[in-house]
Parts: sequence; structure tokens; C-alpha cells
Amino acid sequence: MDAFTYKGISEGKYVEGDIEALNVDEASHKLKEQKIIITNLVRTSKKTKKNSKDKKKSQGFSLFGKKQPKVEDILIFSKQFATMVKAGLPILQVLSMLRDQLESPAMRDVVEDIRKSLEGGVTLSKCFEKFPKLFDNVYINLIKAGEASGKLDVFLLKIVESLEKKENIRKKIKSALMYPSIMFSVAVTVSAFMLIKVVPVFAKMYDGMGIELPAATATIMAMSDFLRGTGGLVLLLSIIIFIFVFRYLTAKNEKIRYAWHKQVLKLPVFGDMILKSMLARISLIMGNLSAAGVNLLESLEIAKSVSTNVVVLESLENIKKGVFSGDTLTKLFLKDPLFPPTFSQLISVGEQTGQLDEMFGSVAKYYESEFDTVVDNLSSLIEPIMIVFMGVMIGGLMIAMYSPIFNVGSLIN
Repeated sequence: MDAFTYKGISEGKYVEGDIEALNVDEASHKLKEQKIIITNLVRTSKKTKKNSKDKKKSQGFSLFGKKQPKVEDILIFSKQFATMVKAGLPILQVLSMLRDQLESPAMRDVVEDIRKSLEGGVTLSKCFEKFPKLFDNVYINLIKAGEASGKLDVFLLKIVESLEKKENIRKKIKSALMYPSIMFSVAVTVSAFMLIKVVPVFAKMYDGMGIELPAATATIMAMSDFLRGTGGLVLLLSIIIFIFVFRYLTAKNEKIRYAWHKQVLKLPVFGDMILKSMLARISLIMGNLSAAGVNLLESLEIAKSVSTNVVVLESLENIKKGVFSGDTLTKLFLKDPLFPPTFSQLISVGEQTGQLDEMFGSVAKYYESEFDTVVDNLSSLIEPIMIVFMGVMIGGLMIAMYSPIFNVGSLIN
């Protein structure tokens, strides 16, 4: 038998020691039976050589002045990390492999920093806590739960599930808003081009003809003169100033920010889409944290990270205060107008059966399905609306400019 030296995590504590086994696989299996999450496992005879090799690879790292990893980079890392840990590989070995394999230089640097800290005896959750901008409280708490329970692979898979759903929701919202944004921009650009370049040609022609212009045509020509003169510049500056002032006021004035965020949630279709996406995310986070053994008050505090909307944050804060006072979640969710009755009813079942984590998971799936339905309906609704909008805008301009010619033709006949 060979002797192996191991380092790992057991019941949330950092442990190390020696074990005898025929090979690495048997040693790994024995440690897993003892519910030890392996961070490093080497044959005693090769320990010095291994450490020397790792030291050569290790380099100092700081995120200061360097490009931050993207959301996609974090998701790819989390997937590969979870898969390799589930396969039973020692965590230090996994981190070394990922450091060499990941495409993102910024993410490679983060992984190397985590690996060095872990090798120095810091717990895995503490290693990730060094990067709060990359790994949020949900991420950290699920790792802590994995360390404490000895089921790190299970909770890493929950992290991946949470990240995937969050990214999926973000992409669907972006996709839903992309088409109308592009169509609106095209319509405005074409209209502006016609007003600045095309309408003046018609204006010059009609001046030479000396005919009386219809009200619609005269209005279009007045708009053209306004945009080609100082009016265009004034309008552009006014829009820019309005945007800056609006952003400043919503950032600095709490009442204005609250009123604006409240109106956003009341927007037709879009408000419903945003609300359902947030309900799905809140439910998923609450379910994962509940399964991880995080207490309800802390879970509600962490769930606030799902949104920057102050109306949502206020609701979650009020519910947290109610839980602290001894009220049930069902009663608190039912009392808050932000949460639909269906939400409260499903949570009530979870509280009555003592399976709150599973019920939160079911609620998350329900609102993910509702969110998908809203996005699909929005996509099918927006296309004809934008076509009509462009037709009215551009078609209206063309009709207004050609109507004097039609009028002259009818007079001749």
C-alpha cells in the first residue's frame, strides 16, 4: 500500500492527515466515505515535488487595474468546477486544471488566487469571499453549506442551476427588448433623414409652383426647418440634459426613485415580465438557501440582491421584519400587494408540509414558465405593432409630401 497525504474540509472545518491505500482512487473513495471534501491528495513521496511544481506556477495576483471576468466566464468556470468536484477530483487539482484550461485570462487569475489561498489553509468559502463582485452572497452561502454538509458537489450544482436560470432570464429580457429598440431606432433615423434631406427638396419644388400647401405638408416642412436650423441641436441637447437630470434625480432622490420604480412594475406587458422574472429568481434563491440550512431572515436579506428596484427591496425588507416579529411567510406575502395570491398560496403549502425549500423550487418553476409565456406573447405582439408604427411614421411623411402633387393633378383634371 502507498501512503497519501490529504487536505480537505469536514463539517465546515479545514482538516489534513495521512491515509493508506492501493492507489489515488481508493484513497479518494475512503476519504469520501468519511465525508471529507478533498482539497489536495498526493502520495507522500511526491509531496515535495508537487508543492515545488505548484510554487513555480503560482504568481501574485490582484484584480486592480485588470479586466473583470464576464458573467459568461463565471458560469463556465462554475460548470466545470462542479463537474470535476462531482467526479471526485481533489479541489486543488481541479483549480490547477481550470487555471490552465479557462480561456478568460481574468478568470484564470481569479482561479489561481483562490487556489493559492486554499493551499494556504483558507476555507473554500473564504477564498471565494475575496471576490464579492464576482461571487454574490447566494454563491458563497451555498459553498458554505456544501462545506458543512460534506456535499459540496450537490451545492455546486445548485449554484450552476441558479446562474444558468439567472442568465437565461437576462438573455430573454434582452432579446424581447432588442427587436423593438432596433425597429424604433430605424424608424427615427429614416424619419430624421427624410426631414433633413428629402423634405427640403419638396419644399423648394413647391415654392416654385406657388401652390397652397395642405396643413399636414406645411407642418412637416416646419418640422424640417426646425431640425435643420438651431432647433435640431437644441432638441438633441434637451434630450441629453433630460436623461442626465432624470438619472441624477432617480439616483439621489428616494421619493422620485420609488415613484419611478413603482411605475416600471406597472408598465403594460413589460412590468409583468419584470415582476415574474424577479419572483422566479427570489423563489429559486430562497429554495436553495433553505435547502442549504440558511435561516429565513438571512435568506430574505440575501434575496434582496435579486433586484435594484426599491419597491421590491422594500417589500422584502417588510417581510423580513414580519418574520422577525413572528408572522408566517404566507401571511406576510399575502399582505404585500407586490406578491400575487398564487405565490402566497403555494408558499402556504410549503409551510404546512414542512417542505418550504421544495415548494420554493416549485414556485420558481411556475414563475419561470409564466415569464416564458409573457416573453413569447410580447414577441408575437411587438412585431405587428412595430410594423404599423413604422408604416404610420414613414408612410405618413410620404403621403404628406406627395399630397400637394395629387391635389394639383386633380385640379388639372
